[in-house]
Amino acid sequence: MATKLVIVESPAKARTLDRVLGRTYSVKASLGHVRDLPKASLGVDIDKGFTPKYVIPAEKKRIVGEIKKAASKASSIYLATDPDREGEAISWHLVQAAKLNEDKIPIRRVVFHEITEGAVREAFQSPRSIDMNLVNAQQARRILDRLVGYKLSPLLWRKVQRGLSAGRVQSVAVRMIVDREREIQNFVPQEYWIIEVELAPPEEKEASFKARLFALADGTKLDISNKDEADKVIADLEKAEYTVKAVVTKQVARQPAPPFTTSTLQQEAWQKLHFTAGRTMTIAQQLYEGLPLGKEGSVGLITYMRTDSTRVAASAISEAREFIKEKYGAKFLPPKPRSFARKAKWAQEAHEAIRPTRIHRQPEQLKPFLDPAQLKLYELIWKRMVASQMSAALYDTTSVEIEARSAEKQLRWHQGYLLKASSSVVKFLGFMAVYGENRAEDEGEDSSGFIGVSLPKLRIGDKLIYLGIFPERCFTQPPPRYTEATLIKALEQKGIGRPSTYAPILSTIQERDYVNKVEGKFHPTELGVTVNDILTEHFPKIVDLGFTARMEEQLDEIAQGKYEWVAALQEFYPPFQDMLNKAWMNLEKISVIQTSEEKCPNCGRPMAIKVGRFGKFLACSGYPACKTTMPYAVKTGVSCPHCGGELVKRISKRKKVFYGCSQFPKCQFAVNRKPVAQPCPSCGNLLVQYRGDWAKCVACQRTVKISAPEKQKEEVTL
Repeated sequence: MATKLVIVESPAKARTLDRVLGRTYSVKASLGHVRDLPKASLGVDIDKGFTPKYVIPAEKKRIVGEIKKAASKASSIYLATDPDREGEAISWHLVQAAKLNEDKIPIRRVVFHEITEGAVREAFQSPRSIDMNLVNAQQARRILDRLVGYKLSPLLWRKVQRGLSAGRVQSVAVRMIVDREREIQNFVPQEYWIIEVELAPPEEKEASFKARLFALADGTKLDISNKDEADKVIADLEKAEYTVKAVVTKQVARQPAPPFTTSTLQQEAWQKLHFTAGRTMTIAQQLYEGLPLGKEGSVGLITYMRTDSTRVAASAISEAREFIKEKYGAKFLPPKPRSFARKAKWAQEAHEAIRPTRIHRQPEQLKPFLDPAQLKLYELIWKRMVASQMSAALYDTTSVEIEARSAEKQLRWHQGYLLKASSSVVKFLGFMAVYGENRAEDEGEDSSGFIGVSLPKLRIGDKLIYLGIFPERCFTQPPPRYTEATLIKALEQKGIGRPSTYAPILSTIQERDYVNKVEGKFHPTELGVTVNDILTEHFPKIVDLGFTARMEEQLDEIAQGKYEWVAALQEFYPPFQDMLNKAWMNLEKISVIQTSEEKCPNCGRPMAIKVGRFGKFLACSGYPACKTTMPYAVKTGVSCPHCGGELVKRISKRKKVFYGCSQFPKCQFAVNRKPVAQPCPSCGNLLVQYRGDWAKCVACQRTVKISAPEKQKEEVTL
């Protein structure tokens, strides 16, 4: 009996679907894309309407053959790739590469946003055909990126150095980092003073509090910009009499944040867990595709993790509200379900936010089945979803305005001064019983208000006694450098990239050595600044934030069937080619020498980092007088267990990362995982990073929790 063939991207997803669908279905994994543009050539016929020339990579030919063979025995074919443009394109490429439409077997496309039995069976009951609008949007993005990358890279090789490359979206991210660095360098600090006065009711000196000076008595804002001004004000305040002018007490409600989108998950995972965007997405993919939960088998734990929507299915909201009422009580449940509107005009509301597939599957129940990193990310997603349907947190806030005057009119400003003090006390935890947030940091709220202090009971007209004064000289600060969280947030706000692109953008700009991450913050390299300046001068549209955002909107319109993909390419390419021709003619050769800490063993000059056909290598900066070269490596600070040399990061001919002894070929010790400085507590041998915050001994195989300093250790480049 012929079975129904289901094709997905990954083996993990295949295992989960196999459990859900049963024996009448055969599930195969394509391992991602099975066709792409060729690596060795442009692969786009510009003169024939930007026709792409797709090829099947050598490593995918066996998979395509297996899928074609399985399809010939099937009664029907279901394409169950991911529910986005990339997934739609993979399905279309599968049909074309394996020629699935030649055998006249019914081909159906099924889409689900969570891999649960209910969602999967519902999708299989409502199949559709491949959406060519989504496919064309993905094709347009792929061809745009290919045109920019393959046309700009040779220019950079010739004019700067070999091995460089440029990307349509990544170059914009680099520009943002470079622009921020220049803002910091050009920033001129401005002096200002904060003055606080310690006050207390006459009969309750132990109930003292500090109030901050903010204005003259008539409400005019007071800016103190130097010590002379500060000293005069301090002298006035030391002589003043203090009276309570106003007391405002009110209750403030703080609402929970919506469930995660891709962007907000990456931001929060960086802030709370210190996970990079790439690591967050890798773990989220595992949670989505399914993990074995004992007797339950392989189960999808979260909904699809590439989304810009905050919408949640009514059934999931109902389940969350039932859970909240049952576990926390009715007072933690708002009268009506919460819904969250997405402000971004390109948000795809057909998708859902990232949430657990079952709210009743609590994090503590999954400890036996998930590794520590998976559990942490699942707990973050679970708590955010539960909190989003809980009651608001309530605060009792008190704000006191105090007037400082002198009865003898000895103050320099006779109208006196105004000071403020405030306090905020949690009256009801609400959603914060589950999920604590730092809203000032996460959402950019103004956190510079008056310090929250414990205030005594005060009434208008009450006199206060002066206990002391606390002046502080301050300077304005430059804008902060981008972290992973703040860069992703800025990209999303400016409309640059989409959910599937944030993590690749961040990893690519680091791999190309255009930026470095130092203590979690992005710094542009000299090379990054040079390439950015070339692109800004000669290709202003390519690195223009507004232009790139409009291109993203155009791709969204293609996905909605509102714009032709070839027309978008025809609009983009002629101006781009014109800029390219002018750059070839006008751009002078630029020399960028990146020196390392290594010294040439022959002449003692610094070794420079160069890029060749097979990647980076070290060459003497005295070339051509000295032609010494050495392999490029990255120090780990960990000793080789065989000879005592240092283990260094290397890249094999197949572009695989490994860690080998710096004394090679004398010592040939090597491991595939990053070595850890701390030794195995059982046998003293080498530990290598294993999963999340855990390391494994290469000798006794014991797993060990990595200490905090080890996790934060930076690699040192040779």
